[in-house]
Amino acid sequence: MPNCFAEEKSEMSFDNRNKNPNVESQILPKFIFSRLSILMLLQFFVFGSWFTTMGLVLYTHHLGGVIGLAYTSCAIAAILSPLVLGAIGDRFISSEKVLGVLHILGGILQFVLPGLVAAGENNTTLLVIFLYMLCFQPTLGLVNSLSFHNLGVKADLFPFLRLFATGGWVVAGVVVGMLGYSSTTGIFYVAGVSSILLGLYSFTLPCTEPQAKSNKFNFLDALGAKSFVLFRHRGFAVLMACALLTSISLGFYNTYASPFIGSLGVQNVAAVLALGQLSEIIFILSVPFVIKRIGMKWALLVGMSMWGIRFIMFILAAQGHTWTAVVGVGLHGICNDFFLIISAMYIDRLAPAEMKVQAQSWLIIAISGFGAAFGSLISGTVYSGTVDIEIVQSWIPLWSIPIGIAVVTSVIWLIGFKEKK
Repeated sequence: MPNCFAEEKSEMSFDNRNKNPNVESQILPKFIFSRLSILMLLQFFVFGSWFTTMGLVLYTHHLGGVIGLAYTSCAIAAILSPLVLGAIGDRFISSEKVLGVLHILGGILQFVLPGLVAAGENNTTLLVIFLYMLCFQPTLGLVNSLSFHNLGVKADLFPFLRLFATGGWVVAGVVVGMLGYSSTTGIFYVAGVSSILLGLYSFTLPCTEPQAKSNKFNFLDALGAKSFVLFRHRGFAVLMACALLTSISLGFYNTYASPFIGSLGVQNVAAVLALGQLSEIIFILSVPFVIKRIGMKWALLVGMSMWGIRFIMFILAAQGHTWTAVVGVGLHGICNDFFLIISAMYIDRLAPAEMKVQAQSWLIIAISGFGAAFGSLISGTVYSGTVDIEIVQSWIPLWSIPIGIAVVTSVIWLIGFKEKK
């Protein structure tokens, strides 16, 4: 394995592509940006077509009691499967083939869900959702690593590629809404069809050969254990700690932003929340320029600290300044893009070739796994103990916690992360 920890001077180099001396002469596959754009669009169309309204569908079919468990199972799946499937992509099978198989299996599982939900099968429904997420969660890291691999020396185009992720999420919501499926099991059919189509499309992508294929087989390596060596690198370890803390704040927002805005008397909550998606498009476009101007460390600090500013806006809204809640939602783009996208870019620069998929998987584990689980658990506990839906000011203690988390995260980042030129 190349020693990615021996020389920290290459840690932040934007021109250091996999430490490959031939990278400058790399010829990119034809129309690769367009092909990857379709991949990103379909990936998040699949995700957005069912995940956002799953709780509403379960509630409508008298399965409201398992909504929390359903979303918790998604977080558990994000902890268990990405590292193992990432190791397979790094070592045994081409990433696009792993991606294709997982999406086809996931699509089949989605077709099973409507019958289970309609029959009121609580436990079996939870099991199938969990199995589906075991298939889906690794694909988030796979899509990132596959995109960076195929972009090669043009990896600075990744933020523009992520525009299509936001587009896929938005288009999914529009399609589901137009079909009238928002509260019906039809969302699972939409997800099933699109997942199978994405699986088939994945097989048409350029071959991404496993970088560690020639290494001697080791059972622990096959389970992703070797990727723990990444935490020996100070930058990676600090980033993972900050990712975990920031994603706890994300859990607060995802769980309670909509009921809070509704409690302010806002009639069209969905339209207000849609401003967050619009802001993502704007801020994604600014990522390459911001990195070039202030560097990766400070750009990531902006993304982390803005989570605190966002919840300060929510507290001001709870004190009677309703318009500041709209500002808080509008900060979604800078909170998400300046953290998630730049983190993925940093990890791609840091990780050795034979661990790139697993390295991206660690980001998914921190954010969608442990962070989402802790965020849901902590916010739910605080909400139950402090919030009175008749008193807007009772939301203030809930939003104060992620402000504190943002402060702690920013301090850890400033002290712990060393950017080498």
